Amino acid sequence: MSTDATPALRPTPEAGPRWRLVRALTGREVFAAEQLERQGFVTFLPKQLKTVRHARKAHVALGAYFPGYLFVKLDVAKDRWRAVNGTLGVSQLIGAEERPTPVPHGVVEALIEASDERGVLTGPPLNAGQKVRIIAGAFADRLAVIERLGEAGRVRVLLDIVNRQVAISVARDFLSASD
Repeated sequence: MSTDATPALRPTPEAGPRWRLVRALTGREVFAAEQLERQGFVTFLPKQLKTVRHARKAHVALGAYFPGYLFVKLDVAKDRWRAVNGTLGVSQLIGAEERPTPVPHGVVEALIEASDERGVLTGPPLNAGQKVRIIAGAFADRLAVIERLGEAGRVRVLLDIVNRQVAISVARDFLSASD
């Protein structure tokens, strides 16, 4: 006679509250996160600043870092996780064999650590002389070199315009490290 615990009593590797990936309807990530939070679920929606152009006008807006996806923390043994699939703005929980698959430990935690209070991913620290890409604003998608880091989240960068380096000041959120 075996002394092993029955499979039903053995803790599974996904036991306890874990982050799960949710596929949201296109452009409805924020709405889906709000609806899940109203039901008592803990969510995390990584965001980025992006330049939105419409009718020759541009403005900076917050958008999902992973368009169409967000994270929800739930314990499949205790939470009513099937309710997630019926939530407005949600397409489905990502999983296998009819159960939501947990995100590997540390992935979402690292994203949370790398984001500010609004959920905007800020990325690694920047240094003078580093090449960066401007990701939002009038100079979106342009490469620049950091001249100096300023106060209040501003960074002075050198931008190559018409074969001449021009110094401009941009918000730290508008920069991404470049290769």
